[in-house]
Amino acid sequence: MALSVCLLLDESADRAVRALWRRLADDGLPSLATYTHGRHVPHLTLAALADVDAEAALPALAPVPDAPVAATLQALATFTRSRGSLAPAPGRELLARHAQAVGALDAAGCTVHRHYRPGTWLPHVTVTPRLPVEQLPALARRAFEVLPLDVVLGPLVLVDTGTGDVLRR
Repeated sequence: MALSVCLLLDESADRAVRALWRRLADDGLPSLATYTHGRHVPHLTLAALADVDAEAALPALAPVPDAPVAATLQALATFTRSRGSLAPAPGRELLARHAQAVGALDAAGCTVHRHYRPGTWLPHVTVTPRLPVEQLPALARRAFEVLPLDVVLGPLVLVDTGTGDVLRR
């Protein structure tokens, strides 16, 4: 089971991101609305876990605060594996929540993927997977229809990336 430690988006931001996913799919672009199991929820990932089950990860995260974190998604980001994302400026609160989550997971012996370690983590909300480079202009047009987007992040959840199941603490 592949797990991600995530902060969910508030209701308004969730609706805006889901609408963007639908517009991308309607435009013929890859979209999380239809990708793999089709059960994706808009979220910002704090950590991707390898070879860790929920029974180990959930108790490890108990000390991490669940208070909401405000942020503004204000940039379009792309990663080398062709993922298109909306990115916030990583403010102090968001960086602190990330460090708390990774620290708690480390203390419990959970393996956090290297791209999610403090100092290498790039906060983002994925909107499109496996996007061909030729489609970047179409993604940018759609993304900039919603950016900037104020979001309230929280609660902290585990997401089973294979099934889309959201596991709450």
